[in-house]
This record gives sequence, C-alpha cells and structure tokens, in this order.
Amino acid sequence: MPDYRRARVAGATYFFTVVTARRRPLLATAANVEVLRQSVAEVRRQLPFSIVAWVVLPEHMHAIWTLPVDDSDFSTRWGRIKAGFTRHCGRAHTSAAGHDAGLWQPRFWEHLVRDEADFAAHMDYTHYNPVKHGHVKRVIDWPYSSFHRCVRQGIYPASWGGNEPHGPPGRTFGE
Repeated sequence: MPDYRRARVAGATYFFTVVTARRRPLLATAANVEVLRQSVAEVRRQLPFSIVAWVVLPEHMHAIWTLPVDDSDFSTRWGRIKAGFTRHCGRAHTSAAGHDAGLWQPRFWEHLVRDEADFAAHMDYTHYNPVKHGHVKRVIDWPYSSFHRCVRQGIYPASWGGNEPHGPPGRTFGE
C-alpha cells in the first residue's frame, strides 16, 4: 500500500476535498446533508476544530478548517465524520446481497493553506464550486454552503459569484 504523505502542522488551516464512492450523489438530499451536519457536530464536540468554509455538493464536498494550536490530526476527524454519516445512512446504500457498498472514497485530498492569497483562492474555490459544476447560476442560490454565513459576516457581497461566465473576476477555478 502506498505511503501517503500529509502535511501536518498543528494549528494550521487546511483545504479538503472529500468524495463519495464512485461519485454517487449521496449528499443530494436535505435529509442526508442534515445527517452529515450532525456527524460533523458530534466530531467537533469530541475533537474541536473551526470551520472556515464548507460546501456540500451531491457527490463531494470542500471544506476549510483551522485546527487547534496543539493539534494536527485532521485524518481522525474525517474518519469519524465519514463513519458517523455511514452509521446513519449506510443501510440505505447496502447491496441486495447485504454487503456494504462503501459510501466514501477511502481517502481525501488535503492542502495546507500557505498564505493569505492561498487562503483567498481556496475560499473562492469552495464557494464557487456549485456554479462551476452547473448546480446553480449564482453562488447565493446554493443552500449547502458557508457562503451565506460569509455574506452575513460581510466577507462577501451577496452578488459575488453570480452570472460571471468563468468565475469571479481575477480568479480561475479548476480541479
């Protein structure tokens, strides 16, 4: 098995991409998004972290977290979030033979945020993702996003990320 190297810096801010197995749209219903929220809340009670940004799409999600100053263990947190979701939703996705169909890709992608410019780019990428994937025409129209909180906090104007043909001015978005 490959030895995956992860950047582990206590108290750092990280960008994550987590994908469902075979990109199945397991997160396409409000009920399943609520189960995910509950799983995240439970993990945060046990292993605190700050949610800087988050967007949930039908088959993947992006998040930006800041870990506590003495902690760099994001892997345990993601494992518990996935396990909590699977505990509540897994039976609905079990094969006819009774086998667990596997709800998540086994790993996730993480990126250590390096500086303010990197942070801004990943914030924009996270929030623009529903438009990029064609789910909505304006960022504000996607319900499962921290963008709404960011608008309330004055970080973004409500009109940000709407109706631009290739994303907000000055940014490129690719995967």
